[in-house]
Parts: sequence; C-alpha cells; structure tokens
Amino acid sequence: MSSNSPWGSPGGSSGGGGQRPPPGGGGPWGPGGGGPGGPFGGRPGPGGTGPLPDLDQLIRRMQLFIRSIIGGRGPGSRFTGGRGLALLGIVVVALWFASGIYRVEPDEQGVVLRFGAFSYTTPPGLNYHLPWPIETARTPAVTRINRIEIGYRSGGQQSGNGVPEESLMLTGDENIIDINFAVFWKISNAVDYLFNTRYPDVVVKAVAESSMREVIGRTPIQPALTELRGQIATDVQRQTQQVLDNYKAGVEITGVQLQGVNPPAEVVESFLDVQRANTDAERVRNEAESYRNDIVPRARGDAARIVAEGQGARQASIAQATGQTQRFLSVLKQYQQAKDVTLRRMYIETMQDILTHTPALVVDDKLKGLVPFLPLNLPSAPRPAAPPAAQGAKP
Repeated sequence: MSSNSPWGSPGGSSGGGGQRPPPGGGGPWGPGGGGPGGPFGGRPGPGGTGPLPDLDQLIRRMQLFIRSIIGGRGPGSRFTGGRGLALLGIVVVALWFASGIYRVEPDEQGVVLRFGAFSYTTPPGLNYHLPWPIETARTPAVTRINRIEIGYRSGGQQSGNGVPEESLMLTGDENIIDINFAVFWKISNAVDYLFNTRYPDVVVKAVAESSMREVIGRTPIQPALTELRGQIATDVQRQTQQVLDNYKAGVEITGVQLQGVNPPAEVVESFLDVQRANTDAERVRNEAESYRNDIVPRARGDAARIVAEGQGARQASIAQATGQTQRFLSVLKQYQQAKDVTLRRMYIETMQDILTHTPALVVDDKLKGLVPFLPLNLPSAPRPAAPPAAQGAKP
C-alpha cells in the first residue's frame, strides 16, 4: 500500500514510481513542510539544512503538489481525482461568493447593478451583492464637493496658464471680456448621475460655460466689471442648475465663483483710458447736478415769493377799491334820499376835519387893514446848527 504523501514513501516503493522526498521530508516545499524552512527549503546558517533551492526545482515541486490535488491516481497522489476536484470546486465557489463583499465609504453611496441594470442602493459600511457577473457595485462620492475651472487652470492667473477659448466672451454692448470662474458641484442623485449622462464632468462644464456666455451676452461691460459681478454669479448658478435638472444629470450646483473679470490683455491700457475718461465725465456730471440742485430750488423759491407778494398786493388793491366803492355807493344812496341834509352833513364833516388839523387864530374885529401878527401858539421850528467855522469865528 502506497503512502499518502505526494512525494512517495520514505523508503521507496516497487510499484509506485514516486519520487523520494528530500531528506527531512514533510511537505512539498522541502524540509519541515511549513516549518522554519519555508517554501524555499532550509534556512542557511546555523540550524538550517542547506542553501536555497534553484528555480527549476521549486517549479517542479509546485507542479507535483498541484497534480496531487486535481487528479493524481498514482501511489504518490494525496487524494483521488473526484475528491480533489470537489475540494477545488468548493474553494473556487467560496472565493466567488466572497467576491461580493464590498465597502462603501462614509462620503459614498453604493449602487448595485444586476446584469448591468440598476437594482438598489446601499448605505455606507460593509455590504454584500451577488458576485460578478450577476451583480456589480459602484460607489460614487455623493457628499464630496467637486470643482471645475473654466477659463483658467489652477494657478493660471499667475503663471499664464489661462484658456482664452473658454474665458473670452462677448458682452451685451459688443465688447470682449475675459472671465475666469470656478463651478462647485456635488452628486445629488447617484442613480441619475451614473446612468443619465455618459460624462457628467464634461456636461457640467459645458452647461456652466454656455450659461455664463448667455448671461454675459445680455450684460454691458461696465456693470459686468463692477457692481453686477455677484448678480452674474447667481444667474449662472441658477441657469446651470435648471439645465442640469432638465437633463436629469443628478448634479447639484453649490456655487459659482468669479475668479477674474477683466478686459482682454491686448486692450487693457485703452480700456483704462476710457475708464478714466468716464470717471472724469461722471465727476463733472455730478458737479453740474449739485449746482443745479442748489440754484434751481432757490430760483423757484424766489419766483414763488414774488408771485405770492403780487397776489397779496392784488388782493389788497381789490379789497381797498371794493371798500371805497361800497362807501361811495352808501353815501350816494343817502344823498339821493335826502339831498339837503346830506349836503349839510358832508359840509359839516369836511369842515370838522379841516378845523381839527388847522391851528385856530383869533383876530379882533376892531383891527382894520393888513395887520401882521405873530402866531404864538404854533410850535417853533428848530434853528439850524451853525457850521463849525462859523462857531469858531469871533463876533
């Protein structure tokens, strides 16, 4: 009866034809099997059994070991052919089933495909799917923020690595502007991201660049360089997201950042001259507006005052004339009713008014002829002061 060792019995066999193992046998790899000698024979040096075997000898040993498992029927075989194939099949099937174990990172989402079609999703951690070719798994990063640069590449603004075919755009007033911007995005739906677009990165870049050209195409160059930069970024983000949603790309645009908005390098000096001229014109315009805002209200105030004074004088004159007319009409009415009494009364009132304002003179009726008299009861007029020369002169 032959030995179970694939290398034959230690002492040889008359009918087995097995190869005698090396001295100190115990496995296909040389002395001690899996002992200290290892698969390459004994260790050199103290305690070892000799130098390492050459490559040809090692290959022959491996071939003999494999033959002993998969069907060697001679006296040197370890198993019969059926048992070896069954063991090998079990190992292969076990490895095949174990190949379905996969890991999903915390920032990823597992997407399992069954015969190439979407089946279900899995959360982060260790998961399992049926082995290939029944099911396969993909793990896109759904929380990672991705960055796409348009018009430049990282460090391009300092090192001259700009991309003019992407950055040069036509404005609404038919000027050319150089815009460099970055688009930040992440995966919002892993299934749509994997299956609705073939190259999602390229799609996001193309849609963002097209949206920027459309927004710049309806914006004049001066506002685009100054106060409308924030509005431009917001409009591009909103329009890009709308287009990607229509494509069902499974992508969310988290932000658009303008890195540089400048006129083309070839005309930057001329553009700066125009900007300075526009600044001077704006300054002069502001000064004129300030003078206008000062002089026009004052002129309007003076005009309103003059009109008000004229209206007041007009009303006063009309009121005075109306009063005199009413007085004359009332006197006329009384005169027409009693002419004699009215004439007498008018005479008396007139004389009373005259005598009230005239000093009284009493003259003796015995005096005859022209007699001068001195009005003693009249107030004396002040004497004029003498000139200084006259005051200083002697009499």
